[in-house]
Amino acid sequence: MAEPGTRAAEAVADRGWRLRHLPVLVVASVVMAAVAAVAGGLARGADGALGAAAGVAVTAASYTLTTVVLAWADARDPQLVLPFGVGVYIAKMTLLGGVMVLVASTGWPGLVPFALGIAAGVVIWTGVHIWWLATVHARRVHT
Repeated sequence: MAEPGTRAAEAVADRGWRLRHLPVLVVASVVMAAVAAVAGGLARGADGALGAAAGVAVTAASYTLTTVVLAWADARDPQLVLPFGVGVYIAKMTLLGGVMVLVASTGWPGLVPFALGIAAGVVIWTGVHIWWLATVHARRVHT
């Protein structure tokens, strides 16, 4: 395990490495939200369009929050990553579960497109992140 001082020196040399992938992932999520809105609109009208786009947006916001919190924790001390990561995960899942229960209780017709938008957002974010790590980041590491 690297000493905190060693890790801090590496981080100072390349301050942006923890968040460098974020713009690419956010742009991919915005594109996916637009596609989801069109698909949701065709399937269920305005409620479907809103639900699908909102589902992708919720996923992107959730992953962005996690990325920023973990980058902050890692910049302070790598040993903070696990407790902050678990804490943010528990808070996000509790909030998302509560929102889903509240929305489901209203009978809103956009609930199914919302859930499908969340799933689509997860697939897009994860896929683009894997692509970024395998191509863009891998080139930086090996040069």
